Amino acid sequence: MSRLLNYGSKEKSSEAILKDYECDGQMSIFDYEQRNPGEIVTHETRALSHETVDKQRRYKQIVETMNLFGRPMTAKEIAVHMCAMGYIPTAERNFTAPRLTEMSKTGLVEPAGKTYCRYTGKKVTAYKLLKEAIG
Repeated sequence: MSRLLNYGSKEKSSEAILKDYECDGQMSIFDYEQRNPGEIVTHETRALSHETVDKQRRYKQIVETMNLFGRPMTAKEIAVHMCAMGYIPTAERNFTAPRLTEMSKTGLVEPAGKTYCRYTGKKVTAYKLLKEAIG
């Protein structure tokens, strides 16, 4: 069933308006994922952002930071020290948490237990380096 909508100076059916958005090689309104009201995130944007991270370099920086302290650390603690060392622009845990998850899956680090974060007061996971990563 087609509804007529006021589209600029003339009325168009909803199907005609949707067809206007369908262009070769360009995104259409169907390429967006609605997460919350008013928030539209594209799969393409997330993928491009994900690709810009040099993961191998970040892994090395995390290992270096953890080696420096020689004890289990939380993602936030690692981020704070990496920021102080100039590796990342801010001390947000989002710079380290995804990499720690990946490193845990590959066996470079493992969860050492839960602890209370001294920055947030929340109960969080502390990670420790495995002997193979220390080398």
